Amino acid sequence: MARRISLTVALAALACLLVAPSAGAMNLGRLIAPPSACPHQANLEDSPAVQEQAMLCMTNYARRHVGAAKLEGVDSLDRSATFKSDDILQCDSFSHEACGREFTYWMHRVGYFSSSCWSAGENIAWGTGEYGTVRSMFVAWIHSPGHRENILGHFRQIGIGLQVGTLEGHGNAHVWTQDFGTIC
Repeated sequence: MARRISLTVALAALACLLVAPSAGAMNLGRLIAPPSACPHQANLEDSPAVQEQAMLCMTNYARRHVGAAKLEGVDSLDRSATFKSDDILQCDSFSHEACGREFTYWMHRVGYFSSSCWSAGENIAWGTGEYGTVRSMFVAWIHSPGHRENILGHFRQIGIGLQVGTLEGHGNAHVWTQDFGTIC
């Protein structure tokens, strides 16, 4: 079975590695939690809930290492992220606008935006085999400037969704979504 990581994430990570400053100037490796700090990073057989918890752990580990506050996990954002990952599979469309919906569609539908003052961001990725693991997805995101900005930036809350299915003809694709938000 072919092992594949999202071309978008793979190219972004590769570009970042090619133009990255020296290791002394920007040591991204220190932002990646060792398995002892965040277990369940590499086992695709773990339940989605266990893998999502590992992704939250890795995200907050990176934030802690840059002096940023821990992101609060929010049930409505978890549901939003899960629905987005499901849309990507159901519509066979790896896009922030999967099924023709704006990236904030599910955030609105699950009631996350309760005020008129909010900000939101989203990371999506997918892979099969070893490229679908928590660790693989997180490493790709942390090496991509835009994804890293969402992870380390100004957001206060997070939701994480993992769905497994067929995407672009690849079975057992692990589709990841991180929804970020801040309510003013």
